[in-house]
Amino acid sequence: MTDADITPGRKLPPLNALKAFEACARHLSVSLAARELGVTPGAVSQQIRVLEDHAGGPLFKRDSGVTALTTLGATLQPVLREAFEHLKRAADIVYGAGVRQSLTVSVPPSFANRWLVPRLARFSADHPEIEVWVSADMQLADVAGGRADVAVRYGHGDYPGVRTETLLDGGVLPVCSPELLKGEHPLHRPADLAHHTLIHVSPSPMEEPRPDWSSWLCSRKLDAVDATVGPRFDQTAFAIEDAARGRGVALAPRAFVTEDLAAGRLIIPFADGYLPTDMAYRVVTRRSHVRPEAQVFVAWLREEAREGAVVADEL
Repeated sequence: MTDADITPGRKLPPLNALKAFEACARHLSVSLAARELGVTPGAVSQQIRVLEDHAGGPLFKRDSGVTALTTLGATLQPVLREAFEHLKRAADIVYGAGVRQSLTVSVPPSFANRWLVPRLARFSADHPEIEVWVSADMQLADVAGGRADVAVRYGHGDYPGVRTETLLDGGVLPVCSPELLKGEHPLHRPADLAHHTLIHVSPSPMEEPRPDWSSWLCSRKLDAVDATVGPRFDQTAFAIEDAARGRGVALAPRAFVTEDLAAGRLIIPFADGYLPTDMAYRVVTRRSHVRPEAQVFVAWLREEAREGAVVADEL
């Protein structure tokens, strides 16, 4: 690049101001941005004011007490985020490819507990250069805005502004401890559920409804079994663990219980117990400018899901 390639008279905003804005826009919090940058909240606010002077207008709405981007700020954020990503890649080239890259992954707690975390060691072994940071919560992370590189969510997949693909089937089947096949009322057919405890999962307000015992019993025309009683959990992982300890029967996606089924810790008491749904666990990424590390991770997720389905079919 020569001096002729640079527009005469065009000034670049101060780098510190750009960094402060990018961090604050990503966190939507001055204090979190300050913590990330290792400075005081006052310093972040001062740098944002400097950038607003250069931009000729406010970048954040502050009247409601909740930080939100103005139209100008929302326009600047994705451009600046992409620019910093290019700078990071340039730094990797300058300082060597051995630098570890961090990847933020947002997933529901039960997906993390029952599927992702038990497999992460394999990813780290194959890709030691990528450090995965897992955030397990029910709220859909702002993938489009850069607050997570990859997300997995349960639902129909109609999330605006992002790309989605199906990872795991959302249908459920009943599972229980092998101990429930014994005793005074052995569990052999669906009608036997009348003598056993049904373990429920009550979704949070942020979750889309999933197949429950009411829909499962209705599909089998089992009016004699009460679908309203039994212990309730807010996460599928807790319901599965309760079932494995012999308390009753839970409904779970097959992918969440494959290892327990293989080990004999859980069983599927009915051959025709599967209840399908149009819901699924779906991978969420940006529509464009997906980081190479994110692409590698998503490809790994696909392969793990494919291999898991093969194992499940063999059980």
